[in-house]
Formats: sequence, C-alpha cells, structure tokens
Amino acid sequence: MATYEELRTLDDNDSLKNRIDVAVMIAANSLLEATPTIDEQKWAAAVFASPRAESIKVWRAVLAKNSSATVAQIMNATDAALQTKANEVVPSLVVAFNAV
Repeated sequence: MATYEELRTLDDNDSLKNRIDVAVMIAANSLLEATPTIDEQKWAAAVFASPRAESIKVWRAVLAKNSSATVAQIMNATDAALQTKANEVVPSLVVAFNAV
C-alpha cells in the first residue's frame, strides 16, 4: 500500500498526468458518443475546454480510490487500466462538477 506521502508524490508525476489527460478526453468523448445527460455534456465541454484542469480532478480521484495499491502497481498500470480507473470515477465527478 502506498503511503500518503507516496500518493502525493504520484500526484506530481508528469508522465502519469499526461496519460490520465488522454484517458479523461477519451472518457468525455465516450460520454458524448452515447446519449449524454445535460450534466455529462457540461462536464465533457469542460474537459475539452481545459483538459488538464479536469484530468487533475480525475487523477486525484483515481489515486484516492486506489490508495491500497503500491507505487509500483500505480506506476506500471497499463493505459487500459488507467482508462478503466478514470471511467470508474467520472460519474462521481460529473455530479460534483454540476453541483457548483
């Protein structure tokens, strides 16, 4: 299990952030390709307007949800695994985004 300090260090990892940026854009695009709700449309628009801002939120949610993983497991996650983890947290973030 990664320590809180290790998780915070991963939060600053540019390589992982770049990969999650792509995962978030794919997740947003997937929402739009389905039958998106108004809230999903708003969140997807925010992603495409400012990908890094929204992907940081997704990344932090992914880290929190997977805090029982080791640093090695997180660092060695495949693109597909990161996509799955991003997809898992998007519904909660859509709700949070539209709650403000």
